[in-house]
Amino acid sequence: MKLLFDQNLSFRLVALLSDCYPGSVHVRDAGLGDRDDAHVWAYAAEHGLTIVSKDSDFHQRSLVEGPPPKVVWIQLGNCTTADVERILRGHQQDLASLERDGTAASLILD
Repeated sequence: MKLLFDQNLSFRLVALLSDCYPGSVHVRDAGLGDRDDAHVWAYAAEHGLTIVSKDSDFHQRSLVEGPPPKVVWIQLGNCTTADVERILRGHQQDLASLERDGTAASLILD
């Protein structure tokens, strides 16, 4: 599973999680740092990426539009990059299930 980290998450997550989620990218590195949600959504869908965000916007969009792309909504509030890394590592099986489920649009992690 390849992830697309939203701008509200650290770009460092790409390297920190490369052993679990190889091929992942941050919006900044994809040239999407200043683009709106519609562009990020289209990019993720086109490149087979699952969007990871702390904002509810992508989760809400996934409920309306459905996949692809799929969305992981991290509901940790104020947290460190290490906290986000820990939750994504700890839920690898859940993310794998999300990817395999053809009808699932999103996953909420808290």
